[in-house]
Amino acid sequence: MRITPLDIQQKQFPMKFRGFDIEEVYAFLEIIREEMEDLLRENASVKENVQRLENQIKEYRDMETTLRETLLTAQQLVEDYKTNARKEAELVVREAELKADSVLKEAQEKVIKIHEDIVDLKGIRRHFKEEIKRMVESHMKMLEFDKEREEEEGGMKEE
Repeated sequence: MRITPLDIQQKQFPMKFRGFDIEEVYAFLEIIREEMEDLLRENASVKENVQRLENQIKEYRDMETTLRETLLTAQQLVEDYKTNARKEAELVVREAELKADSVLKEAQEKVIKIHEDIVDLKGIRRHFKEEIKRMVESHMKMLEFDKEREEEEGGMKEE
């Protein structure tokens, strides 16, 4: 059974011969009642404070959970960004390598074409030189032929 300050205040003791001093008993009961009221008020205040602190702890735990989840999400985002950046970099490198291969192949084809053109031009030059040589030889033969004719005609005139 719980005793309240009101129970203490209203408590009546039967009178007996050679009993306690009633005023002292009632004065003592009044002190106990006041102390009990103070203790009950303090207990209620402590309970209120405990409840407030428990609510605050719950809020802090909720915030901690939210912060952990946010941190994990941020870490996952960072990892995703790193992965995507790595993939994009690899793609850029692959594209650059393909472009470099293409440019290199094109340059090699141009070098081959230039070499072929040089060979063709050398052949044309050789053919042109041969033609000029034939023409010069032909003209030389014509000059010799003319010279021989002139000499024959000149020898005939003298005769």
